[in-house]
Amino acid sequence: MPRYHLTFNSGEVERALRPAAARGLLLSGEHVLGESQAVVPIDEAALSRSGTVSVDEGRLQAAVSYDTPYAARQHEEMDYRHAPGRQAKYLEQPLNASRRRIEAIFAAELRRALR
Repeated sequence: MPRYHLTFNSGEVERALRPAAARGLLLSGEHVLGESQAVVPIDEAALSRSGTVSVDEGRLQAAVSYDTPYAARQHEEMDYRHAPGRQAKYLEQPLNASRRRIEAIFAAELRRALR
């Protein structure tokens, strides 16, 4: 029976995958932001314009956020009336609906790094 020797350099793999993972987080966050832009409440566009994606590459965490004094309240208040097609939960719903797409975006970036 033939014998094989495998050397696994985890440091090299991590150096290749970490930037790819950060890019996957950024692209996934941008996807969620884009989806949320379609349903974020319209308010002279201030809320919509405040949407951003940030990535902490050290911790490999991403955040999609809107930054107005009333963004959180608009998100949580289910009783507010919105223009047709606009809604509360304008981040939560697109995130949940996009889970498979987010996984695919992230996985594609990791695969590219391993080529």
